[in-house]
Amino acid sequence: MFFKNNISNFPNAALILENGDIYPCIGIGKKGQIVGELCFNTSMTGYQEAITDPSYASQILMFTFPHIGITGVNKKDIESKRIYLNGVIFRDISYDYSSWRGINDLNNWLKKNNVIGATNINTRDLTIKVRKYGALKATIINGYNKNMNFNEIIKNTRNWPGIKNLDLAKVVSCKKPYIYKNIKNTRNKINIVAIDYGCKTKILELLTAHDFRVTVVPCTFTYDQIKKYKPKGIFLSNGPGDPLATSEYSKKTIEEIIKNKIPIFGICLGHQLLGLSLGAKTKKMHHGHHGVNQPVKNLLNKSIEITSQNHGFMIDLPSLPKQIKVSHISLFDNVIQGLEHKSKLFFSVQYHPESSPGPHDSRYLFKKFKNLINKNKNA
Repeated sequence: MFFKNNISNFPNAALILENGDIYPCIGIGKKGQIVGELCFNTSMTGYQEAITDPSYASQILMFTFPHIGITGVNKKDIESKRIYLNGVIFRDISYDYSSWRGINDLNNWLKKNNVIGATNINTRDLTIKVRKYGALKATIINGYNKNMNFNEIIKNTRNWPGIKNLDLAKVVSCKKPYIYKNIKNTRNKINIVAIDYGCKTKILELLTAHDFRVTVVPCTFTYDQIKKYKPKGIFLSNGPGDPLATSEYSKKTIEEIIKNKIPIFGICLGHQLLGLSLGAKTKKMHHGHHGVNQPVKNLLNKSIEITSQNHGFMIDLPSLPKQIKVSHISLFDNVIQGLEHKSKLFFSVQYHPESSPGPHDSRYLFKKFKNLINKNKNA
């Protein structure tokens, strides 16, 4: 199905950076004003999965690919019940769509989900700025007028506290525990608990596809609350925000899980929280890794994986305890991409092995988690 829009009917908009740069543009989605941390995503596909990824909470997501939206949106490629990012930016969007799965165009979908956006922006120039100066604070104004005080807006943008020291896992986490797809507790299913720091739907889908019965619990659950479900393994999910802030309550829980010898698999924020629980430190990256074309070297078998990533924090290598080995590194900048304990049953990766969107190079990790649990059971 196709829709025709007259671009002249769209509101005037502006993107204002903390350094004072102003980009006139066209407003899409919801009218309004929003501030957030500007980051860029290099994916050429999967814009709907990226926009619905809870890990982008409090960020303004900019796509480097110049033309977004040609396949519209559908009911399948949604990673969370609502959209948590603060805004979206495009070089150019399609106001029409063509796909057998498509049910709406991108602009109207953004409007329906109350997302403020902007298009007709020089995203190449913006990307160069982020690469040079780091993740910048920015404000989108969708529907501005000549009476607006841009000096005041720039001041408010600079005064926004940012993501550092901010716990966002509580914002995106589920409020009550639930069993994903309500799968019954049978002998051929492995009972695990997924701690929800902002877990994507595709991750839960792949866990169930690997014969796991997944009980999803809020990020604030203690070990005593978790052990009531008698899990054979623990999954630490992805999520947004500063891992150090989230570790104020997650650290003790993860330490108790390790102490009680329950196998652990962590990704993204879960990977960082596991590192903090082991005594490592984390730090904010210059501009982070966001995209589906990130090369990673597997140090265990010397292979190369093309991975999907979305993170702005990292584990600091010099702080890593001696009993932990690095299993994967980024071929872009040598950032730690995977950890394993030399003797205990847990591992983690910084990237997204569920590949939604992205290549399937790393889906073997779900089988690895299953094998680890079976090994622990046999022991």
